[in-house]
Amino acid sequence: MVISFFSSLRRWRFVLLIGFVLVALGLSGGILRANLSENNLTGPIRVIDGDTFEVAGTRVRLHGIDAPENDQMCQTQQGTDWACGGWITKVVTDRYTGVIAWCTAIDTDRYGRTVARCIALGEDVGAWLVHEGMAFAYVKYSADYVAIEREAASVDRGLHAARLQSPAEHRKTRAKGRTPPDQKCTIKGNISAKGKHIYHEVGQTFYDRTGISTAKGERWFCSAAAAQAAGWRAARR
Repeated sequence: MVISFFSSLRRWRFVLLIGFVLVALGLSGGILRANLSENNLTGPIRVIDGDTFEVAGTRVRLHGIDAPENDQMCQTQQGTDWACGGWITKVVTDRYTGVIAWCTAIDTDRYGRTVARCIALGEDVGAWLVHEGMAFAYVKYSADYVAIEREAASVDRGLHAARLQSPAEHRKTRAKGRTPPDQKCTIKGNISAKGKHIYHEVGQTFYDRTGISTAKGERWFCSAAAAQAAGWRAARR
């Protein structure tokens, strides 16, 4: 009887031990699944610009690449100005809008955007953009696409056949034109990628992000009336 009692006790201890192990594995598996879901986004793409999407309600900056800004101009080898930033945004919009993306979050940038590698149409979106010469490897943050960029550059594909300032330098230049030289003249007379003359007043949606480049013919105005008289129209937002 004593032997039987201790045998039963050992069996119950073993059963309890197995139970605790299974519970622990279940919890750890749940935590793992939660972490994986936090690092992954899936949903239809809404294109913001050449390297920025919105996926599942989250603003996503594509990892390791840098595309021209919407307002950025390039120059062909023949010396003709070309609104390359707007063109690239259109190509990316036509190709990816509404397409389901699977994005893996890698980091968060200083603007609060999720930096991620995204797969859509069965391909790495960043790799496709660099391969087609529509974006550059952003070596400041990653060397993942450097070899692909070299191949695109070797055959003058896309932007490699044009003259342009790097997107990062363009952003710095644009940022320098955001503070008015005269606090009495704060209206920004901007020229869009399509050549439209639009002025922005303090408080409007795109005022803070609009930079003035006098080299492009953009200028500051002291009043809306002065801007209108010079041929600029008011921004709609």
